[in-house]
Amino acid sequence: MDTTPPLKPAGFFRRLAAITYDLFLLTAVLFFYSAIWVGVNQGEAVTHPLFHLSLLLIISAFFVFFWTRKGQTLGMQSWRIRVIDRDGHVPNGKTAVLRLVYAGLSWVPCGLGYLWALIDKDKQTWHDKLSKTYLVYLPKKQR
Repeated sequence: MDTTPPLKPAGFFRRLAAITYDLFLLTAVLFFYSAIWVGVNQGEAVTHPLFHLSLLLIISAFFVFFWTRKGQTLGMQSWRIRVIDRDGHVPNGKTAVLRLVYAGLSWVPCGLGYLWALIDKDKQTWHDKLSKTYLVYLPKKQR
């Protein structure tokens, strides 16, 4: 008999804290990567479209990699939240990419897609709903 308590939806402020944590990590990675490009460009600003595309690919790879491995980025691990699909599993690659694209769209109308979690009964954002994923809170493990 399974005695695991049902997982609760992750709250808005916990999500925001994890996003902030991941933003700091990504900023460090992108800063280091950009410094390499600037060095190769002899200290001049880099304006090549390939550079901008590569930044987008690094950000995308960060999220898709972590979401498809453990369902958690480093920020999500710190704040004990995980992204899962409808069956309770870690999202597959297609679902993770869709979630990432929809997350970008959730920012477009002044972040309204994220703020939606404040009023949604399941605390889902627009990109959660569109990608059929859930962000759940993981209780502390008993010692």
